[in-house]
Amino acid sequence: MKMRKKYNSDLWTAVALLAPYLLLFSLFIAIPVIIAIGLSFTYFDGVNFPSFVGLSNYISLLTQDEIFLKYVIPNTFKYALIVGPGGCVLSFILAWMVTQIQAVPRTILTLCLYMPSMVGSLMVQIVWVTIFSGDQRGLLNSFLLKNDFIDVPIDFLQDPKYLMTIIIIVALWQSMGIGFLAMIAGILNVNDELYEAAYVDGMRNRFQEVIYITIPSMKPQMLFGAVMAIVNAFSTGWLGPALSGSNPTPEYSGNVILNHIEDYAYTRYEMGYAAAISVVLLLMVAFFSKVAGALFSEKK
Repeated sequence: MKMRKKYNSDLWTAVALLAPYLLLFSLFIAIPVIIAIGLSFTYFDGVNFPSFVGLSNYISLLTQDEIFLKYVIPNTFKYALIVGPGGCVLSFILAWMVTQIQAVPRTILTLCLYMPSMVGSLMVQIVWVTIFSGDQRGLLNSFLLKNDFIDVPIDFLQDPKYLMTIIIIVALWQSMGIGFLAMIAGILNVNDELYEAAYVDGMRNRFQEVIYITIPSMKPQMLFGAVMAIVNAFSTGWLGPALSGSNPTPEYSGNVILNHIEDYAYTRYEMGYAAAISVVLLLMVAFFSKVAGALFSEKK
């Protein structure tokens, strides 16, 4: 009887502790996702009551939406496959380099590397639009003109040949976020005795140290950093409009899937269709998160 009472007491304690998280998770994640999935099977203009259309939105998206198939999907995968893994690898390399120096300069350098991830679209426009401005006052154009690399200024942010490359550069510049901090913590918490034992057993250089000791010892942090990089890569859509000044971007050259959602949701007011695109995005993020989990999760 006492064991049963203790069990019930522990159960209610666990429920009380989990309740705030479950409430917030339900209100801001679970319920909106369920509503989005439901709306994806309807036509909804944001004013009239949604009307059920079945799989029509998905069929149109995957067979008739030329912009989605020709521009958005290739742009999204190009952006995500470079910025996601690239940002994760860059975060690890910089985190490892930062941990090799003393505490005070490490803190200052970490802050400097982390700061770009905190700046908003206004700072991006001020810094990067100034660099890639399409007239001779742009820093890159000014450099190229002065050194006779070009004869006339290049409008980088309006030229489809350059826009996506610039977006990727800016995204990598901003990729040192919370995953980067987690990797620093993981590297600093690796047991020094593992390195000493490995050198006794014949390990010869720092590269082997990283491959055989550091990375295997911080797989949870690597998994967290990889998932955060993937989520950020697929959910960041404001860079193209912020740099080019329009949505859609010139010839859809900088449009990723989030821009397509915003176009249909807030410009065309086709909320049901936008919800269908959101569900596709959710499935893509879930798939690549599973891949990251398979690569970095602890083997049992």
